[in-house]
Amino acid sequence: MEKMTKGGSVVGIKDVARAAGVSVGTVSNVMNRPDVVSPSSREKVQKAIEELGYVPNDAARQLKAGTSRAVGLVVVDTQNPFYGTIALEAEEAAEERGLGLFIANSHRRQAKEQFYLSQFEQQRARGVLVTPVSADLDVQRSVANRGTRVVLVDAVEPDDDFCAVAADDFHGGYLAVKHLLDLGRRRITVLGGPEHFRQVGHRLAGARQAATEADDVDLEYLAPPEMSIMAGRDAALEIAARENRPDAIFAMNDLLAIGVLQALVMMRSLRVPEDIALIGYDDIDFCEDAVVPISSIRQPSAQMGRTAVELLDDEITEGEDHTHRWVLLKPELVARRSTRGATATDA
Repeated sequence: MEKMTKGGSVVGIKDVARAAGVSVGTVSNVMNRPDVVSPSSREKVQKAIEELGYVPNDAARQLKAGTSRAVGLVVVDTQNPFYGTIALEAEEAAEERGLGLFIANSHRRQAKEQFYLSQFEQQRARGVLVTPVSADLDVQRSVANRGTRVVLVDAVEPDDDFCAVAADDFHGGYLAVKHLLDLGRRRITVLGGPEHFRQVGHRLAGARQAATEADDVDLEYLAPPEMSIMAGRDAALEIAARENRPDAIFAMNDLLAIGVLQALVMMRSLRVPEDIALIGYDDIDFCEDAVVPISSIRQPSAQMGRTAVELLDDEITEGEDHTHRWVLLKPELVARRSTRGATATDA
């Protein structure tokens, strides 16, 4: 942007040049290539910029150059700390490369995701990192074909048209149920989410695989309307009211697990983990600090954010020689009191 004077006129680069007694080209060099300008000229220009309150019009520079130093990140749910960690690490990685990261929230709505992709494209963003709402990537593909680089984050399936980074959700679901089985639990309820959450399907497949490898396992699947704390509470109240309750619950994200724990603790009639063991997914910070520390499957969220920026940077640097890469990271089990009991050493 450029500063408005009291009279309403805009302070531009010509005003700076006039005040400093130098050419417009010299002002431009001071802002973009200061090493080619003499110290005395740099001092004059910097003094004029400060006195006039001039701010370079970066939007105009971007249009002229056809690109910018900005990177967009579109996540599906900024309220989920898992995506917050991805964003924080991606921001740091972008800053190390002289890029600014701007975050948008699609609220798991495809139309909103499309809107933000369009906005970043119009602003000539250097590239866009996106956690896709659905398997339909036609919009992302169109944006990439027009020249804006797109990297998929937390994408379930590989796609030859994009670089992508994700966690192995099948392995994560397997680890969660295998942990419960190893502790002797045999009646397990899995809390998932809406069908279009593709990660849910992979985690469920992993959970079922673990169940097939053990004897006498009753694995039940429930799909709350959303993966939130309130949905977890409602599910726990329904489960607790049954005559034949499960002895373990695997919640496919930590928000659901927190809701389950809150409901069971408030009821006081069922104990965690003595009556019902509980494990979540993502390992957000609250898990360790809960009244009963919650076991969880730790996603490599920070590594995902950093890897996404690295993939984008490689694509920018390599240009036409670039080959898209699919990076699949492994989650890990973090066992705490909600499954192992009071004798567990919480992580």
